[in-house]
Amino acid sequence: MKVVGLTMAVLLALTTGVHAKSPHSLVNDAAVVLREIAEQPDNAPLKYLLNNAHGVAIFPEVIRVGLGLGGRYGEGLLLRRDPVTNSWYGPYFIDIKGLSYGFQVGIQSTSLVLVITNERGLTNLRDGTVTLGGSMSVAAGPVGRSAEAATDIDLEASIYSYSISRGVFAGLSLEGAVISSNTGSNRVYWQAELTPEEILEKEVDTLEAVSLVEAIMGIMQEK
Repeated sequence: MKVVGLTMAVLLALTTGVHAKSPHSLVNDAAVVLREIAEQPDNAPLKYLLNNAHGVAIFPEVIRVGLGLGGRYGEGLLLRRDPVTNSWYGPYFIDIKGLSYGFQVGIQSTSLVLVITNERGLTNLRDGTVTLGGSMSVAAGPVGRSAEAATDIDLEASIYSYSISRGVFAGLSLEGAVISSNTGSNRVYWQAELTPEEILEKEVDTLEAVSLVEAIMGIMQEK
């Protein structure tokens, strides 16, 4: 119990900076992170996935701390895409958190993009708390030097992940991570008490969200 308490205390201290950012700043950071991940040479299939997506979730910074027991936390956002009209809706603010077991020592910061490939995945993220690898399937996104590398994938998983990590851990495992609504950020951003459904029916129109969608569209249209 002492290890759990110490791990969570360190995680809480390190995530103070994450909490300090406004939702508007988070949207701006999401655009930067998405471009950074898309520019990685082996992430060309991300273009294909975005062109077939029902939504995308972006976490500019997920902090993972290991002190025998691992803990992780990050704040992000979800955009809904209409596959027929290619219109984008939101953003709906969410967070990711959880514990991981096994001997772990160190600190890691990860930028994370989740591409939602079907309506079931989008609905589950919208309607409540989701456990990745449990109630919701998640897989590492296909990699390769061309977008065609993804065309042989059946897209059986509801979510495909891409990330860039900085720190002593080899990578960010999403198994067991919990994604849920960030009620406070949604209230601040929209200046109203809106349901997830209402937020994800709002077509993107704020300046920073439009810039984020432009970044997404730029990746989708790359040759």
